Amino acid sequence: MLKELVVNAAPHETRVALLENGTIVEVFIEREDETSIAGNIYKGRVQRVLPGMQAAFVDIGFDQAAFIYVDDVLDTASHTMYQKFEQDNDTETDIELDVGEIETRDMAENSTSWKASLNPECSIEDLLTEGQEIMVQVAKSSIGSKGPRVTTHISLAGRYMVLLPTVDHIGISKKIGNEAERARLKELLLSIRKNKFGYIFRTQAQGIDKETIKKELNFLNKTWEDILAKNKTASARSLIYKELTITFKAVRDLLADEADKLIIDSKEEYTNIQNFLKKLMPDVKLSVELYQGRESIFDAYNIEGDVARALKKKVWLKSGGSIVIEQTEALVAIDVNTGRYVGKHNFDETVLKTNLEAVKEIAYQIRLRNIGGIIIIDFIDMKKEQHREKVMAHMNEAMKNDKSQSNILPLTELGLVQMTRKRIRRNLTRTLCKPCFYCNGDGHLMSGKSICHKIYRDLVSEAKDIMGNKFTVKVHPEIAQLLHGKEKHLISSLEKQFSKPIAIYPEPHYHMEEYHIFESLLK
Repeated sequence: MLKELVVNAAPHETRVALLENGTIVEVFIEREDETSIAGNIYKGRVQRVLPGMQAAFVDIGFDQAAFIYVDDVLDTASHTMYQKFEQDNDTETDIELDVGEIETRDMAENSTSWKASLNPECSIEDLLTEGQEIMVQVAKSSIGSKGPRVTTHISLAGRYMVLLPTVDHIGISKKIGNEAERARLKELLLSIRKNKFGYIFRTQAQGIDKETIKKELNFLNKTWEDILAKNKTASARSLIYKELTITFKAVRDLLADEADKLIIDSKEEYTNIQNFLKKLMPDVKLSVELYQGRESIFDAYNIEGDVARALKKKVWLKSGGSIVIEQTEALVAIDVNTGRYVGKHNFDETVLKTNLEAVKEIAYQIRLRNIGGIIIIDFIDMKKEQHREKVMAHMNEAMKNDKSQSNILPLTELGLVQMTRKRIRRNLTRTLCKPCFYCNGDGHLMSGKSICHKIYRDLVSEAKDIMGNKFTVKVHPEIAQLLHGKEKHLISSLEKQFSKPIAIYPEPHYHMEEYHIFESLLK
C-alpha cells in the first residue's frame, strides 16, 4: 500500500493529510492562533480545588482553566506511587500516554494504565491547595466547552523512546513482538541508565544499537533538565516547553513508519524538514519532495473536496444507501439508511449489503473526522443471526486500521452498536466549523407559519390589557410577508375581534424568530 504525507504549509495554517493509495484517511490541522497545545508544558497556578470531584482547576494562561484529576497529580511528599507502580507492573508492559496528538499512535491499545494507581488513597486536598504553583503538561487540548486536561506526570517523546521523569519503569511497545529483542532493548537501557527515570521504547526502536539509544537518552534527559531550569525562574501562567509543530511530528512519527514519502509546498519548511532529518534522524533515508505546481497542493491531490465532504452530515454509499452522522456534546450518533437502494433479491440481502457497505464507510469516516468519545451506530435491523454476526465481524476488522484505541460492544437486539474511541484532540468538524450563529447550533428554526401563530397568541394575550387603540408588530421581513399574504387571515380576525388596527413592519436586522409588539394611540 502506497502511503504519502501531503503538507500544505501556509503562513498561518499547516494542514497534513495522510493518503493511502491516493485516498485521504487522516487529516491534521494546526493554526497559528489556535494551535493544539497537547504536549505543551506550563507553569500553572491552582485556581480551585474540588473535593467532591477529586479534581482541581489550574490556570495556565488561557480563557478556560485546565482540569486535573487526583490520579494525575504527582505526590512529591511521599513516593507511594512508585511502590504501588512497581508492585503492579513488574513486567514490561505498554503504556497508553497522552504525549501529543500523533506520537502516541504506536502505543498498545489495551495497555495497563499506570496513571490509575499513582496516588492510592490520596485526596486532592492533600496534594493541591488554591494558589499553589505547579508544572503541568497538557494531556488533551480543550474540546468544545471543556478546558484542557493536564497532568503533572510529564512525558517527552523522542524518535525511539518516551521519557517519563516521574515514573521508574521501562516499557516496550507491544508491536515489538520478538521476546529476544525486547530483552535486548531492556538490557541496553539498564546498562546506560544513570537515574530512576522511566522510559518506553517505541516501535521504531526495534533493531537500534546501544550508541543510538545513548544519544536519544541523553537528548531527552537534557531536554528535561532544561525544562526544570526554566520552571524555576518562570512566573505562573507561562509556557515552559512547546511541543513540536504538526509538520515535524508528522515527519518524526508517521513518515518513517506509515508513509513512504512526504510532499510539501513550502520551500522554507522543506529546508527545515531536511535539517530536522539530518539533526534528529540521520540514519533514516526518506523521500521528501518539494511541490511546485501551480494549483494548490490539496487540490492537486484531490484532498480539498474530500475534506469538505467530511463536514457533511449525510454520506452517500455507492449502492445508494447512506449514513447520517450527528454530533452532540457527549456522543456521536450514526444512522444507516437504505436510501435509494432497493436491492435485486430479497429484503434481508438488501439490508445486509447496505449494512456491510456502511461498516466500511463508518470506519473510514470515524478515522477521517477523528470522531472520539461515545459513538452509537444504528444499523438497519437484521432478522438473521448470521447476518448480525457478519456485520460485527466486518466492523471489528474495519476498525483495525485505526490506530486510536477503541472498544466495540456487541450488537444489541435493537440493532445498535455502542463503541468508544480515544479522543485526544478536537474532531475535524470542531476544528473547521463553529455553531450556526443564527440557530445557535440547534440545527432547526421555527417555521414561518409557527412564528405567525405565536405572534397571534401573544396579540390575543396582550389585547386584554392594552390601553392604546392600535397595535404595531415589528418582525423579520419574511414573517412580514407571510402576515401580509398567506397568514393575513390571522391579523384580519384579530382586527375584527378587538376593533383595533394592527400594523406589521419588517425589520431586516431581526432574527427570523424575533418580533416585538407595541401598543399606541391613533392620532
